[in-house]
Amino acid sequence: MYDPIAHLLLTPVDKEAPTRVRRLRRLGIGLHPDHAFDAFADRLAEVTAAPYSMVNFIDENRQFFAGLHTPDRTGTGSTGTGGTGTGGELTSAAAAESAACRYMARDHGYCPHVVVRRKALVLEDVCDYPRFAGNPVVDEIGIRSYLGAPLIDRTGIALGTVCVVDVEPRPWGRSGLETIKAMAAELIEQIHRREDGGI
Repeated sequence: MYDPIAHLLLTPVDKEAPTRVRRLRRLGIGLHPDHAFDAFADRLAEVTAAPYSMVNFIDENRQFFAGLHTPDRTGTGSTGTGGTGTGGELTSAAAAESAACRYMARDHGYCPHVVVRRKALVLEDVCDYPRFAGNPVVDEIGIRSYLGAPLIDRTGIALGTVCVVDVEPRPWGRSGLETIKAMAAELIEQIHRREDGGI
């Protein structure tokens, strides 16, 4: 769905959401911050040299960053609350330590598109894509680039995403795409091992 007046690609219809929520509950993930997912987000940020990275699970109404890396190292969800400083940088106030800061509305950001499309998404500069440039995260949070891949588990359900964002345009390129897809596959294996009792 596209709103030609706002030049915004509206949040896609997510028919799989109820099934996803049931699967997430069976796995016991997607409701609380998770140390293992935070550690994974830290590594993802290091590998991509991105200031913000997330392990994001999505239900019918909102997104939850069960794993989160922010530049101030609080791991508290800067991208979940909005608020920009001068120059489009995310403010420290937006990173207040609270699990509530890990939530974001489903119509904010690009992860819902990745989950519904079931394909990785590379936006080196979101302003180059009129259908994405109008997303609230651009003005409210200062996001300028995005790289994300879906977490598709053994049941075929897209549980959520792994993603990185920056407040500056980034030339992610083919290597960035391959990296985010490989990291998504690695995390899915970790989730499967956890389900099987290996973690």
